[in-house]
Amino acid sequence: MAEKRSTAWRVNEIVIASVIAVACSLVFALWNLGVYPVTQTLLAATAPQLLPLIGGGWLIAGTLGAYLIRKPGAALYCELLAALISVFIGPGSFGLPILISGLIQGAAAELVFAIFLYRAWNLPVMLLAGAVSGFAMGLNEVIIYYAGQFSAVNQVIYVASGALSGLVIAGLLMWLLGRALEATGVLDSLASGRSRRGSSAR
Repeated sequence: MAEKRSTAWRVNEIVIASVIAVACSLVFALWNLGVYPVTQTLLAATAPQLLPLIGGGWLIAGTLGAYLIRKPGAALYCELLAALISVFIGPGSFGLPILISGLIQGAAAELVFAIFLYRAWNLPVMLLAGAVSGFAMGLNEVIIYYAGQFSAVNQVIYVASGALSGLVIAGLLMWLLGRALEATGVLDSLASGRSRRGSSAR
């Protein structure tokens, strides 16, 4: 008989999801202050439409949080909270508009996990969630921040670059990180940790 899973959040899940968001917000800050400016400078004169190739670093909270917590709303909660915290961390946070980006990116990842009824946490689903979140990021930025600055072809390249970055960084790398954390046993109180134990027992 299949185990009936509760969709209600427990206190420890809220705490851990919040810790994930805080940790990811620090990564966002490093991305804002280091990775983004350097990449922007390198690509400014040659291929600015490829800038989203590093955008996956801003998508990790949603996919990692959802993978570890495995409850409805985890992707949106972690991504939006991480974006909110990053606004107040310091220079390079891009200000309040980043909250809109966090909302869109988190909702895009959330949609993928919802389609699979929050029951599929394998690599293909994580890759899809990362790619869709990156697609949403790229599309949002083309419309809001770069309207009229790119040709139609370069707009497509921009959005595709975001999707590819999301697939690799937010999808593949966060799946690998999640698996590594599971193996340590520190997540045994979460659905991801219990799933690992169940698989090992069979």
